[in-house]
Amino acid sequence: MSVLWIVLTALLATAGGWPVTAGILRFAASRTVHAAERLGRGESAGPATDPATDPAADSTADPGQAVDPAAPAAAGSTPANGTTSAERHAVATGVLRGGLVIGLLERAAVVVAVLTNEPVAIAYVVAIKGLGRYPELKDTPAVSERFIIGTLASLLWAAVIAALAKVLLL
Repeated sequence: MSVLWIVLTALLATAGGWPVTAGILRFAASRTVHAAERLGRGESAGPATDPATDPAADSTADPGQAVDPAAPAAAGSTPANGTTSAERHAVATGVLRGGLVIGLLERAAVVVAVLTNEPVAIAYVVAIKGLGRYPELKDTPAVSERFIIGTLASLLWAAVIAALAKVLLL
Protein backbone atom coordinates (compact mmCIF):
# COMPACT_ATOMS: atom_id res chain seq x y z
CA MET A 1 0.00 0.00 0.00
CA SER A 2 2.92 2.34 0.72
CA VAL A 3 4.17 1.95 -2.84
CA LEU A 4 0.77 3.03 -4.16
CA TRP A 5 0.84 6.16 -1.97
CA ILE A 6 4.37 6.98 -3.12
CA VAL A 7 3.37 6.63 -6.78
CA LEU A 8 0.25 8.74 -6.24
CA THR A 9 2.33 11.36 -4.44
CA ALA A 10 4.81 11.51 -7.30
CA LEU A 11 2.01 11.83 -9.86
CA LEU A 12 0.19 14.53 -7.89
CA ALA A 13 3.36 16.50 -7.24
CA THR A 14 4.64 16.33 -10.82
CA ALA A 15 1.44 16.67 -12.84
CA GLY A 16 -0.47 18.78 -10.33
CA GLY A 17 2.34 21.28 -10.07
CA TRP A 18 1.87 22.47 -13.63
CA PRO A 19 -1.53 24.15 -13.15
CA VAL A 20 -0.44 25.53 -9.76
CA THR A 21 2.73 27.04 -11.23
CA ALA A 22 0.88 28.35 -14.28
CA GLY A 23 -1.70 29.98 -12.02
CA ILE A 24 0.96 31.66 -9.89
CA LEU A 25 2.73 32.92 -13.01
CA ARG A 26 -0.58 34.21 -14.37
CA PHE A 27 -1.17 36.00 -11.06
CA ALA A 28 2.34 37.49 -11.20
CA ALA A 29 1.49 38.96 -14.61
CA SER A 30 -1.96 40.18 -13.59
CA ARG A 31 -3.34 43.61 -14.27
CA THR A 32 -2.67 44.63 -10.69
CA VAL A 33 1.01 43.89 -11.14
CA HIS A 34 1.06 45.72 -14.48
CA ALA A 35 -0.64 48.73 -12.87
CA ALA A 36 2.03 48.78 -10.16
CA GLU A 37 4.74 48.59 -12.83
CA ARG A 38 3.15 51.53 -14.68
CA LEU A 39 3.11 53.53 -11.44
CA GLY A 40 6.76 52.68 -10.88
CA ARG A 41 7.57 54.09 -14.32
CA GLY A 42 5.59 57.24 -13.56
CA GLU A 43 2.73 56.39 -15.89
CA SER A 44 -0.98 56.39 -15.14
CA ALA A 45 -2.14 53.37 -13.16
CA GLY A 46 -5.58 53.46 -14.73
CA PRO A 47 -7.07 50.15 -15.82
CA ALA A 48 -6.44 48.92 -19.31
CA THR A 49 -9.29 49.55 -21.68
CA ASP A 50 -9.62 46.17 -23.34
CA PRO A 51 -7.57 42.97 -22.99
CA ALA A 52 -7.75 42.48 -26.75
CA THR A 53 -6.12 45.84 -27.41
CA ASP A 54 -3.91 46.15 -24.33
CA PRO A 55 -0.68 44.22 -24.90
CA ALA A 56 0.07 44.17 -21.16
CA ALA A 57 -3.23 42.56 -20.16
CA ASP A 58 -2.67 38.96 -19.14
CA SER A 59 0.69 39.02 -20.88
CA THR A 60 3.86 37.64 -19.36
CA ALA A 61 6.12 39.73 -21.57
CA ASP A 62 7.91 42.81 -20.34
CA PRO A 63 6.76 45.53 -22.75
CA GLY A 64 10.22 47.08 -22.70
CA GLN A 65 11.80 43.79 -23.68
CA ALA A 66 9.57 42.83 -26.60
CA VAL A 67 11.42 41.69 -29.70
CA ASP A 68 10.02 41.37 -33.19
CA PRO A 69 11.13 37.95 -34.48
CA ALA A 70 10.98 39.21 -38.05
CA ALA A 71 13.15 42.25 -37.33
CA PRO A 72 16.75 42.07 -38.51
CA ALA A 73 19.45 41.82 -35.89
CA ALA A 74 21.15 45.05 -34.86
CA ALA A 75 24.26 45.92 -36.82
CA GLY A 76 27.31 44.20 -35.42
CA SER A 77 25.34 41.83 -33.21
CA THR A 78 25.66 38.09 -33.34
CA PRO A 79 23.16 35.51 -32.16
CA ALA A 80 23.72 34.65 -28.51
CA ASN A 81 24.78 31.02 -28.16
CA GLY A 82 23.72 30.29 -31.73
CA THR A 83 20.06 30.95 -31.05
CA THR A 84 17.64 31.78 -33.82
CA SER A 85 15.56 34.94 -33.98
CA ALA A 86 12.44 32.99 -32.97
CA GLU A 87 14.26 31.55 -29.93
CA ARG A 88 15.46 35.02 -28.87
CA HIS A 89 11.89 36.29 -29.27
CA ALA A 90 10.59 33.43 -27.11
CA VAL A 91 13.08 34.30 -24.36
CA ALA A 92 12.33 38.03 -24.60
CA THR A 93 8.60 37.38 -24.22
CA GLY A 94 8.99 35.13 -21.18
CA VAL A 95 8.84 31.68 -22.77
CA LEU A 96 11.72 29.35 -22.04
CA ARG A 97 11.99 26.26 -24.19
CA GLY A 98 11.49 22.94 -22.42
CA GLY A 99 9.96 24.53 -19.34
CA LEU A 100 7.12 22.02 -19.00
CA VAL A 101 9.38 18.96 -19.15
CA ILE A 102 11.99 20.58 -16.92
CA GLY A 103 9.28 21.42 -14.39
CA LEU A 104 7.98 17.84 -14.37
CA LEU A 105 11.47 16.45 -13.83
CA GLU A 106 12.24 19.08 -11.19
CA ARG A 107 9.12 18.22 -9.18
CA ALA A 108 9.80 14.49 -9.48
CA ALA A 109 13.34 15.02 -8.21
CA VAL A 110 12.05 17.06 -5.25
CA VAL A 111 9.56 14.32 -4.33
CA VAL A 112 12.29 11.69 -4.44
CA ALA A 113 14.60 13.92 -2.38
CA VAL A 114 11.98 14.55 0.31
CA LEU A 115 10.78 10.95 0.50
CA THR A 116 14.34 9.59 0.75
CA ASN A 117 15.42 12.13 3.41
CA GLU A 118 17.94 13.77 1.08
CA PRO A 119 16.97 17.47 1.10
CA VAL A 120 20.45 18.43 -0.16
CA ALA A 121 19.43 16.92 -3.49
CA ILE A 122 16.94 19.79 -3.89
CA ALA A 123 19.89 22.20 -3.89
CA TYR A 124 21.45 20.17 -6.70
CA VAL A 125 18.25 20.41 -8.71
CA VAL A 126 18.09 24.19 -8.25
CA ALA A 127 21.78 24.59 -9.09
CA ILE A 128 21.54 22.50 -12.25
CA LYS A 129 18.42 24.34 -13.38
CA GLY A 130 19.93 27.77 -12.69
CA LEU A 131 23.22 26.99 -14.40
CA GLY A 132 21.45 25.47 -17.38
CA ARG A 133 19.23 28.53 -17.83
CA TYR A 134 21.84 31.18 -17.04
CA PRO A 135 22.67 32.09 -20.66
CA GLU A 136 18.97 32.70 -21.39
CA LEU A 137 18.36 34.65 -18.18
CA LYS A 138 21.35 36.95 -17.79
CA ASP A 139 20.19 39.64 -20.22
CA THR A 140 16.41 39.60 -19.66
CA PRO A 141 15.25 40.69 -16.20
CA ALA A 142 11.56 40.00 -16.93
CA VAL A 143 12.32 36.42 -17.91
CA SER A 144 14.62 36.00 -14.91
CA GLU A 145 11.82 37.09 -12.58
CA ARG A 146 9.38 34.71 -14.27
CA PHE A 147 11.95 31.90 -13.96
CA ILE A 148 12.40 32.52 -10.23
CA ILE A 149 8.66 32.71 -9.55
CA GLY A 150 7.96 29.54 -11.54
CA THR A 151 10.82 27.63 -9.96
CA LEU A 152 9.83 28.56 -6.41
CA ALA A 153 6.17 27.75 -7.02
CA SER A 154 7.09 24.41 -8.54
CA LEU A 155 9.54 23.48 -5.78
CA LEU A 156 7.17 24.50 -3.00
CA TRP A 157 4.29 22.53 -4.49
CA ALA A 158 6.37 19.37 -4.82
CA ALA A 159 7.93 19.74 -1.37
CA VAL A 160 4.58 20.29 0.34
CA ILE A 161 2.94 17.32 -1.41
CA ALA A 162 5.90 15.07 -0.63
CA ALA A 163 6.04 16.22 3.01
CA LEU A 164 2.31 15.58 3.45
CA ALA A 165 2.66 12.12 1.97
CA LYS A 166 5.64 11.41 4.19
CA VAL A 167 3.65 12.39 7.29
CA LEU A 168 0.71 10.24 6.19
CA LEU A 169 2.99 7.27 5.48
CA LEU A 170 4.46 7.28 9.00
